[in-house]
Amino acid sequence: MILKVIVVDDEPLAVNVLKNYILRVKELQLEGTFSNAMDASTFLRDNNVDIMFLDINMPFLDGLEFLSTLHKKPFVIMTTAHEEHALKSFELEAIDYLVKPISLPRFFKSVDRIIGLKQGTNKVVSDKEEKPNIFVKVDKKKLQKIYLDEIMVIESLKDYIRIITPTAKYIIHRTLSSFTDELPGDNFIRIHRSYTIAVDKVSVVEGNSVEIGGIRYTIGRSYLADTKSRILNDLDE
Repeated sequence: MILKVIVVDDEPLAVNVLKNYILRVKELQLEGTFSNAMDASTFLRDNNVDIMFLDINMPFLDGLEFLSTLHKKPFVIMTTAHEEHALKSFELEAIDYLVKPISLPRFFKSVDRIIGLKQGTNKVVSDKEEKPNIFVKVDKKKLQKIYLDEIMVIESLKDYIRIITPTAKYIIHRTLSSFTDELPGDNFIRIHRSYTIAVDKVSVVEGNSVEIGGIRYTIGRSYLADTKSRILNDLDE
């Protein structure tokens, strides 16, 4: 099995690193390198590609914007020096997110996953049917998968947030506002400057508070009417 690969990156050094890594994997065949998304887009229209290594910061059109325009995507591996875009990348169905400088073992791990997916049709189907989830950065190098239907509360800790699930708590370097904006609005609602909650996890509504997992959370005055309307409407349904 040979997988056709392209690299989209405007940094020559980064391109050379990936080219050298690709040559080490017998299943990979480099079809081309592109310094901008427009040239890569033209190539993709006329050629079949299995894997695309895609940088984020590029001229004219950045990698995330480019990825959002693609209807038929190859397996996409983001390659960037900026760690904060991981969540958005996975929302756009990137298969992996490599932070520069990319080590050879990390490269192998990412490629090996794709090779496994290409070889096992059943595994591809199960991955596509997996419950909605997000990846969050819980330390300098680790991305943790969290299923959206397990999130109960997100609590603001100034420049950090605490994500609370029934079995764990994760602290990540994000603001509550930016993280809430990326959650599906049909079930998550901001109830206070310090809290965003999952509506379906509310067990009790009393006065200006809700109870989730046996803990009371205050509803801010400016959020009270909207919060109660959302929760009570969900109960009616």
